[in-house]
Amino acid sequence: MSDMNGSTHAPPVSMTPGGPPLPARPGRLKTIVLVALARLRFLVVLGAIGFVIVKWDDLLARYEKWTRPAGAEAVADPDHEYFCPMHPTVVRADNKEKCPICFMPLSKRKKGEATDEPLPPGVTGRVQLSPYRVVLAGVQTRPVGYVPLTKEITTVGSVEFNERGLKTVSARVKGRIDTLVVNQTGQMVHKGDPLALLYSPDLVVTVQNLLDARKASNRDLERSARDRLALWGIDDAQVEAIAKAGKPVTQLTIRSPIDGHVLRKYPREGQYVEEGGPLFDLADLSTVWVQAQLYEDDLAFLPPGGHDANSGLPARKVPVVATTRAFPGRGFEGTLSFLFPHVDPDSRTLTVRFEVGNADHELRPGMSATVTLKLSPDLLADTPAGARLKKTAGGVLAVPEPSVIDTGRQKVVYRETLPNTFEGVTVELGSRMTAADGGTYYPVLAGLGEGDRIVTAGSFLIDAETRLNPALGSVFIGGSGGKPGGPGPTVRPTTPADEEATVSAALASLSPDDRKLVEAQRTCPVLDGSRLGSMGVPVKVPLDGGTAFVCCKGCVKQAQADPKKTLAAADALRAATERPKPSGKPDRAAKIRAALDTLSPDDRKLAVEQKACPVTGEPLGSMGKPHKVVVSGQAVFGCCRACEEELLARPAETLKKVADLKSAAKPK
Repeated sequence: MSDMNGSTHAPPVSMTPGGPPLPARPGRLKTIVLVALARLRFLVVLGAIGFVIVKWDDLLARYEKWTRPAGAEAVADPDHEYFCPMHPTVVRADNKEKCPICFMPLSKRKKGEATDEPLPPGVTGRVQLSPYRVVLAGVQTRPVGYVPLTKEITTVGSVEFNERGLKTVSARVKGRIDTLVVNQTGQMVHKGDPLALLYSPDLVVTVQNLLDARKASNRDLERSARDRLALWGIDDAQVEAIAKAGKPVTQLTIRSPIDGHVLRKYPREGQYVEEGGPLFDLADLSTVWVQAQLYEDDLAFLPPGGHDANSGLPARKVPVVATTRAFPGRGFEGTLSFLFPHVDPDSRTLTVRFEVGNADHELRPGMSATVTLKLSPDLLADTPAGARLKKTAGGVLAVPEPSVIDTGRQKVVYRETLPNTFEGVTVELGSRMTAADGGTYYPVLAGLGEGDRIVTAGSFLIDAETRLNPALGSVFIGGSGGKPGGPGPTVRPTTPADEEATVSAALASLSPDDRKLVEAQRTCPVLDGSRLGSMGVPVKVPLDGGTAFVCCKGCVKQAQADPKKTLAAADALRAATERPKPSGKPDRAAKIRAALDTLSPDDRKLAVEQKACPVTGEPLGSMGKPHKVVVSGQAVFGCCRACEEELLARPAETLKKVADLKSAAKPK
């Protein structure tokens, strides 16, 4: 081959084994190289993507560090952190943010330093929720009080014959049954009804002796004949009839001794019977027995002691109500009549007997019955189980069933210590009891006292969140609150807590002297503008020569660092509070009028007539919208929700104070 210049080139050859050389393919090698490079680039890109995914957090942190502007506040202190003293679960690396719950500034502490004290004995946990979360969870509270309760024990038994009403009619003299007046089993008979006519030769002889003695005026023989006839069941009226007739009788009339039914008929007409032989078995069904079984757990609610020697009944009368499948919805009243002296080792139950009235004979032996024992507080007081109950004339100290969380190992009730702040309290409760409205309650034996405000709805949601995620228990809780279709409070997610209610509840736990000092100081000398009580119970700090109150435990160290400065600030705060306000500023009066205007016209009229709070003496409206409480059917207003417990604790005293306030407010 030759090119354009006329030169010739030898064509490329390819050597093949055992054959002539073949021409080479110049594009084949290039293709192999390109494929290898493409695969290598794919692997490099895939590896880079995997590296970015694995190291994403680290790369993002480095990027933020490189792009963060320089400055003293931007540099995080590795040895310190910022937290909310009121909500220790809120922790931040810097103090740029505020607490998302109470909106208070964060305090500084060393990392790893424990600032919160351990929970008191009997408290399993503590959690605070924002007002919005409380509404979402449907949390409702009420004070613990005395409720009229009864203990109900329900068991199943069977209707039996009353053994006291069983009678056997026997032949008192030998003879022959001439006539069976009652000739079928189950027939109803009444007292004095003839059952059978018995012919007896001995009867004929005895009657003849009676007639002969009367003719001979032999009183001894006549008395002997009369006594023998009386023993055979012939009464004085029959004897006088025989004596007047002057003729001997040949048949003895056997009569029924009771009102009842014939259980069994032994003889047939024409049959000869011996003296003492049974003729009829009768049963009085005006009362019946119901025999049932009680478990060992219920035995402590039965009255102790033995039975009356004459009647066989227990010392205390315990009422019962029996119902049957034959008469649903209808109750048969009776009483507890007997307790067996031993427990069945197989079923671990005690057999008890109830005596139930059966005037119309509707309860028939053999029927099944459900029996309910109702023990009033008076009856419970005499039982071993009722000895520990906390009782007054108004009932038993108890909590409603929805408030109790039974973990199996312990029982927990959530108590509201401050508004929207709840703590789980381990309680010792008695057996379940029933109120007059059908509600179920548990008597409080230990752990709670009268007036403690407990959660009655939403406690399971609070407990579930604190157990599943304790760190988020004070930040988030789910659920839906309020009654279906009912109006709920207008609360937004950003709505803060009611500061006045929180302060009043926190100050209520102080002694009267400390409360007076706190009200005079009003704000914290360390954290400027922080009102005492808004972050919980104020902390009392003893200093050199005096005492000051701070808003929380996070301020204690700073207050103790410079005692003179802290005391001077506290004295200045007290002096500013005691200094009279300049006249001509109707800010307080305007605030009261604005608070009263939020009430309905009728409630506003009542609040104006009452004028002041019966608990604190503060003017209604000075602490926000007055809190309405119904005391013994009468509307009473308190300055805030924290006064509700004290208003309901002593109804008579509260109503008397309200009457005095209204009379003092009237112009003379």
